[in-house]
Amino acid sequence: MPRRRKGRKRVDIVKMENESNLQVTFSKRRAGLFKKASELCTLCGAEIAIVVFSPSKANKVYSFGHPSVELLVDRFLGRDLPPPNNEGRHNHLLMNHRNVVLREVNKEVMNMEEILQMEKARGESILEIRRRANGGWWEAPINALNLTELKQLLEAMEFLKQDVEKEAQQQQMVTNVGLPFLTFGSALSPTNGARAISSSHGHFLKIKGDFRTRLGACPGAKSWQNVSGHRSEALVL
Repeated sequence: MPRRRKGRKRVDIVKMENESNLQVTFSKRRAGLFKKASELCTLCGAEIAIVVFSPSKANKVYSFGHPSVELLVDRFLGRDLPPPNNEGRHNHLLMNHRNVVLREVNKEVMNMEEILQMEKARGESILEIRRRANGGWWEAPINALNLTELKQLLEAMEFLKQDVEKEAQQQQMVTNVGLPFLTFGSALSPTNGARAISSSHGHFLKIKGDFRTRLGACPGAKSWQNVSGHRSEALVL
């Protein structure tokens, strides 16, 4: 069974209560009214005068007139005026038509500027997401970091230094690194030395992971990538 479509509902013409909607509607309808009046002057050669007071507290006055508001008001009030000049009327008609075209062009330019700003903000958001996905902020060159990031990096490196010193002391105690020569069966023999190196490498990876975790947990951390699209190799741990 086909659905019955409701016809266009009749909108009651009443004064708007919302102040913001009222101002927006007034601006749009006023521009439309002046445009229609200008078209009527251009197409029919009519002489029109419109005076509009804004509904805001400022009570601004807007007017449109062809050939001019003053001329038509004086004629309406019955004042003695010289006969209208047809050539001047034609020139004014052309100027009026040109103003209508300029308003339309300006409106299109403003719309394009708004679209451009929206696309620019969207592009910056996408770029920021890519930066976060590509690398840590600490991989940037030192001169590219701000004061907060430098302090965070210094604090993390101090912790790293402490961890490295502690690990070095433990390795020295286990492997007797202080001896300047190899002894048979010592920790620096080929077999035990390989084990010590493997163990040291594992501890180094752990320290490295702790360092990265500490930097990544810093407040205000951000990702960084240089302009060429390649990560900086400065301070890559």
